[in-house]
Amino acid sequence: MSTPLQVRALRADDRAAWQPLWDGYLRFYRHELDPAITDLTFARMCEQRDGMFGLAAVSHEGSLAGFAHAIVHPSTWSATSYTYLEDLFVAPTARGTGAGVALIEALATTARERGSERLYWQTQQFNGPARSLYDEVADLTSYVVYERMLG
Repeated sequence: MSTPLQVRALRADDRAAWQPLWDGYLRFYRHELDPAITDLTFARMCEQRDGMFGLAAVSHEGSLAGFAHAIVHPSTWSATSYTYLEDLFVAPTARGTGAGVALIEALATTARERGSERLYWQTQQFNGPARSLYDEVADLTSYVVYERMLG
C-alpha cells in the first residue's frame, strides 16, 4: 500500500472499510466490545458529537489505511481544551508508509483548529512499534496511568 495521499474526516460511508480496522485494533488489545458500542463509537466519530471526532487515512487506491479517534475536552489546567487521542490504528499492510505520522499530524492540526493547546495519548508498554513512532512525534511524559472500573 502506498503512503496515504489524504487524511480526512471519517465519514458514514467508510463503515465497511473501517470495521475490519476497528476489529484488528480490538484484537491487538485483546478486547471485545458489544456491537452496540461499536455502532455508537462509529456514529460519534462520523457525526463529531460528544466532543469526539475521527480521521481516516486514505491510500492512493482509495482504501482506508488507518484511523484516529479523538476526544476534545476542557481541562482544569487550561483556559482552552485538550485533545485525547483515544484510538490510532494503521492496517498491517500500510505500516511503515507514513500513515501513522500523517494521522497524528492531521490530528494535531485539527485539535489546534478546535482550540486545543495539548494533544496527548497513551499506549501499552509492550507496544514497541507504536512507541518508536510516538518517540518521533511527541514527548514521553513521566505520568503513570491508573484506572478503576466503576461497573
